[in-house]
Amino acid sequence: MKCPFCENPDTRVIDSRHTEDGHAIRRRRVCDTCKKRFTTYEKVEEMILMVVKKDGSREAFDRNKILNGIVRACEKRPVPMAEIEKVVEEIERGLNNMMEKEVESKFIGELIMEQLQALDEVAYVRFASVYRQFTDVSTFVAEVEKLLVSKKHNSGENKNE
Repeated sequence: MKCPFCENPDTRVIDSRHTEDGHAIRRRRVCDTCKKRFTTYEKVEEMILMVVKKDGSREAFDRNKILNGIVRACEKRPVPMAEIEKVVEEIERGLNNMMEKEVESKFIGELIMEQLQALDEVAYVRFASVYRQFTDVSTFVAEVEKLLVSKKHNSGENKNE
């Protein structure tokens, strides 16, 4: 690491420790020439994930959009904010683990729906009504019926285990 004071290329690490959040390593260094000390941080380089929208346009992934959508769907529901944060974290981690540079917004929407279905059924239907752009009551009823069939199917599987 080059010294920021004298630009000498030879510096030594004299102390290393993790940052409080554990996502980086803080290193104290000393320059072999000027003897000045400085701090560097080492962290994993994160890849920028681009979201391909329905109209074909692209924008950088924004975890806050997922958070806001889920918060809106869970409004006035008995869902703790900690659970919502956990869901958002899980979705974000899953997307990053895919190691893809681009992902379709439709895929992200389906991940959110999957998580919401397990978290709160009313929030799931609320999100689905906006995400799937329900145009009439019959579309809404069809989604609720799918939810009921899925619930019945899953409870039947648990009895057989």
